[in-house]
This record gives sequence, C-alpha cells and structure tokens, in this order.
Amino acid sequence: MQNTASPGILTTQFWLLGLSSFLFSSSFNMLIPELPAYLSSMGGAEYKGAIIGLFTLTAGLSRPFSGRLTDRVGRVPVMAFGSLVCFVCGFLYPIFTTVMPFLLLRLVHGFSTGFKPTGTAAYVADIVPINRRGEAMGIHGMCMSVGSAFGPAIGSMISQEFSLNALFYTSSFLAFLSIAILLNMKETLQEKQKLSLKSFQITRRDIFEPDVFSPALITFLCYFGFGAVATVTPDFSGYLGLQNRGLYFMMFTISSIMVRLFAGKISDRHGRMPVTIVGCIVLIIAMIITGFAESVFMFLTGAAFFGIAMGILSPVLSAWTVDLSGDHNRGRAIATMFISLEAGIGLGAFLSAELFENQRENLPLVFFCMAAFALAALSYTVVIYQFKKRRARVI
Repeated sequence: MQNTASPGILTTQFWLLGLSSFLFSSSFNMLIPELPAYLSSMGGAEYKGAIIGLFTLTAGLSRPFSGRLTDRVGRVPVMAFGSLVCFVCGFLYPIFTTVMPFLLLRLVHGFSTGFKPTGTAAYVADIVPINRRGEAMGIHGMCMSVGSAFGPAIGSMISQEFSLNALFYTSSFLAFLSIAILLNMKETLQEKQKLSLKSFQITRRDIFEPDVFSPALITFLCYFGFGAVATVTPDFSGYLGLQNRGLYFMMFTISSIMVRLFAGKISDRHGRMPVTIVGCIVLIIAMIITGFAESVFMFLTGAAFFGIAMGILSPVLSAWTVDLSGDHNRGRAIATMFISLEAGIGLGAFLSAELFENQRENLPLVFFCMAAFALAALSYTVVIYQFKKRRARVI
C-alpha cells in the first residue's frame, strides 16, 4: 500500500516503528564491542572474523525468505520474528560458553537482521509519500543509528560494571520491548496470504531482483568497510588505550545521525546517484584516516568520517532500491539490497580478520584494502551516472 495522498511522514505508526527499530538495533549492537574479547577468553582468538562473518552469513541466506514472506504474509510478522530471534539468543549466550557452540549461536543470531530490516524497509515505503522516501529512510535510519550508538556504549558499561551475563540479558529485554511495540502495529500489506510451506518455496528471482542491480552492487562494495570496522576496531581501541571499546561506534553513529536526514532530503531533490558519489568519496577518506590512526583523536576522527559516509549512503541506497521496485516486489527488492549488504559485511569481516592476524602493524593494510572497495563503488557510480546524463541529453 503506497501512501501518495498525504505529504506527512511523521505519523504515530512511523514513530512506533522507529522506536521498535531503535530497541532492536540496541539489542544486537550492544554485544559487538565485547564479543571479540569474550571469544578470546574461550580460546578462540583466531575466529574473531567469524563473530560478524557468521552473523551476516545467515542474515544474507535468510533474505530471500524474509523478502518473500514480507510480500505475502505481511510486514509485521517478519519484523516481529527478527526481534524474537534477538530475544531468544540473549538468553542462550550465557549457556554457550565454549568456542563452537558460541559460533553456532552467532550463526542463529544472524536470522534477526535477516528478517527485521526487510520488513521494516517495506513498511516505511508503504506509509510515506513517494517524493519523500529518501527523507523518511533518513529519519528512520536515525532511529537505527541511535540504537547503534546507544547499544555499544551502554553494553560496554554494563559489562564493566556488572557482568557479561547482565549484558546478554539486557539485550534480550530490549528485544522483548521491540516485539511488544510491533505486535500493536497495523499491518500495511493489503493482500495477505496464510503462512504455509508454499510461502518458503523461493525462486531464483526471490534471491536476486535484477531491477535493483546498481544500488545492490554499490551497497555490496561499500559495506566491506563496515565488516572491517566491526571486526578489528575493538582490538584497535585496546591498542590505543581506550577502555570503552564502544567509543568508535558511538562517534561513528553520532556523526551518522547528523547527516542522515539531510542526505535523504537532498537525494529526493537532486537524485540518488550524485549523493551516492559524495558518500563513496567520504567513505574512502574515512578508511584512509582510520588506517593511519596512531592516536585516539585520529582514530575517532576516522570514526566521524565513517559515520558521515554511512549516514549518506544508507538512506540514499535504500531509497534508490525502493524507487526501482513496485508494490508487488518491494520485499524482494529490499531483500536483494540487504543480501548485498550482508555479503559485503561478512566478506569484509573475514577478509579483515585474515589481513589483521591479531597484529597491530597489519591494521593500516586492512583499512587501505577497504578503501579500495569503496573506490570501486565510486568508479561504478560515476560511470552509470555519466551514462544516464548522456542518454538524457540524447532523448
């Protein structure tokens, strides 16, 4: 259902969705800074890349199913299932205290982000006007970003002041609140189908929606950097003497929040591609600064630039994806973009862990490689933008 009659986007449903997303984002992000040290304490230091890599693997694998279910069963059930996974996993972390069970749990936990964001993006597109999608994606992204900042910061504090188990239970509690909000929201899918085995029978097109190839490819290349940041910055923080490993994430998120709304609105007026080009340039700068960081100030400056880059790219690429989809395939299109996102994060996590090898002197190489992927995204965007302009002049 596409709302084209009213220019307003700040409805009660929109803010309830934003609050649910904030709680969901806080729930799983609050664990990230503490998990590398936790895994090392079990004797699994060499598997640090798997913390993010396995999480994103199942998130990506579940996207075709979440996209199909979003378009058939409904937006709300898909979102609620994603939050439910976070709720359950939070109670299981204190039980799975050896390396292999822990990694298995990370694999299961990934289903949360495989489902919740897919249903959420489709829900946002349903309730806002077409000409304000970028702005709406930016505002909603701010809710996710605040959760991304609040979660790691409060997570590290809970871990230091209380215990890791208290952190895990807090994660479950926040996920429970997210579910409670979702179960009181109105479904926006008009032609719903009952859940059945047929609902899970995916086709090749459920895995990849060709209409959104360009934003999906750019997302894939840009999010290699995110995988690297999530994997190695906790150790990087320790090398620089930062006790709170969530500070990089906090700085990244604060700067991201500052630009999300404006980036989305600008892309509504001037187009997705020009704004994407700017985001790619800033991302390259962020990776280079972080790679060269030898002080806390430079490290957090890199985080600020990284936040600006993601604050530009996230809402614009989401809106671009929705622009290229229709009501009948919106969930599938969004799932394709998120598959690309998770693939980029997962491969970035594994690659960065391989390059890092728990050696501080390898950190610059990690981030320079991530800058190369961002440069590839920039090059592709410039090429298709120039092609589009030439074709427009011919027509």
